[in-house]
Amino acid sequence: MLLFDLDGTLIDSNGIWVEVDLAFLGRHGLTPTDEYAYTVGHSIFPVAAQYTRDYYHMDLSTQEIMDEWLSMAADAYARVPLKPGAGEFLARCRDRGERMALVTACVPELCRSALAHHGLAEWFEAIFFAQDLGMEKRDPRVFTLTAQRLGVAPADCTLYEDAPANCAAAKGVGMTVVGVYDPFYENYQDQVRENSHRYLRSFTELLM
Repeated sequence: MLLFDLDGTLIDSNGIWVEVDLAFLGRHGLTPTDEYAYTVGHSIFPVAAQYTRDYYHMDLSTQEIMDEWLSMAADAYARVPLKPGAGEFLARCRDRGERMALVTACVPELCRSALAHHGLAEWFEAIFFAQDLGMEKRDPRVFTLTAQRLGVAPADCTLYEDAPANCAAAKGVGMTVVGVYDPFYENYQDQVRENSHRYLRSFTELLM
């Protein structure tokens, strides 16, 4: 069973959120900090919005923050590019009859928009949203529950993932992990390698 992360693994979208965060904070006269950027970059959407509200003591509700973020990101996700080689690798897996599913912390609306843009929506037999599960994706239960719902053992799953904490969580429950480089985690590549069975700079390495 092949499991794929979306943001930063299959699609080149992590930079979108850096731009959205900066634009959102600037719009409200707020200054970003490293602590803030790290926390929201590792949180599911509702948790990130609540953290933003609390961190900056904003008068906006959590829902209003999420709505503003969604509005700012929607156009970018409708045209977000795939990472190099990702589409070709997915096509090769599909042609081999591999079972494939997504496990993502992406907002469902944005995920579906990106998949539709690239014609990939029907290639995955299931999409598991950490937001819908009510857990941060770095929670190991996300991966055990995913395997359970797919009717497979964690040991029979291979996860392609760019975030070091998620690599560690999946590896910890017995999945095979392929770490995928993304510039968003440039300073954490040692952790990605440490928590992966294989490390890729690009999916093009799998097409040779």
